Parts: sequence; C-alpha cells; structure tokens
Amino acid sequence: MSLQLIAARSLNNVIGKDSDIPWKVKGEQKLFKKLTMDSVLIMGRKTYESIGRPLPGRVTIIITRNSDLVIPGCEVVTSLGQAIECATKTGKPIFVAGGGQIYAEALPLATEVHLTTIQCEVEGNIYFPAFKDNEFKLLEEELFHSNVDYLYQHFQRI
Repeated sequence: MSLQLIAARSLNNVIGKDSDIPWKVKGEQKLFKKLTMDSVLIMGRKTYESIGRPLPGRVTIIITRNSDLVIPGCEVVTSLGQAIECATKTGKPIFVAGGGQIYAEALPLATEVHLTTIQCEVEGNIYFPAFKDNEFKLLEEELFHSNVDYLYQHFQRI
C-alpha cells in the first residue's frame, strides 16, 4: 500500500490559521488538483469544513471523533486506520490532505510526501509536523513563480 501526504506549508512550517489557509497563491491549488485527481483524499473534519464540499473527481474520506456525523458524498470514519482501510479498497492512489494532527499521525506511515513550500513566513496556529527529509529521497523539485513563489518537492521514503 502506498500512502502519500500532500501539503502546502510556509517557510516557518505553518499550514493553517484557525480554519483558514493563511495565503492566496496563484497556481498552487491547480498543482494540488493535478496531483490528486482520480484518487482518494483522507482529511480531518476541520480540513473538510475549510474546503466545504467533496472535491470533484476524488473520493473523500473524513476522519472525525463524531461517529454519528454524516456528510453526503463522503465516507466518514473515526480513525486513520479505518480511513486507510476504506481507501485501499478503492484501488486508487491515496493522499492524506490534512490537517496538522492527521499529518502527524500519517507521516510515519507515508511512502511518499508531496510538499509545497510557500516562499514566505506567515502567522498561524496549525503546523506541518517535523519532516526528516533524510528518511526520504527527493524525486522531483520545481520552483514556481507566482504572486508568492512556491517550491514543490516530491519525496519517496528510503
């Protein structure tokens, strides 16, 4: 089973401020769409609520402590293990798409990491977990020039 993390962070590792993404960067979300199309997205409830809907062309699995929660168009589970089990049954690529707590739990299991670093520091209260890139091999790297430049890196666990 391949488990991929996909995240965007600032230079100071911030991925969110409350329920918002603290930047607007042209093109960055198109990259996310290109990488995750026809896959399974696993995310926490707060991340899902910040998006507000299931993303087209992808299966959405939401992790929440509320076992009674029903979200039309999405699978709802109560643990990362359940989410991975559901996702594996689809036969599609699996991406963990946030938030901070879910990333921290999934990172030790990740076989690949797609990390976009927005080339600025921002204020926030949700962080990407400590990422030991010496446990991974860099497969691809590309700097995108935009209203705020961003660096995309694709890593594979060694």
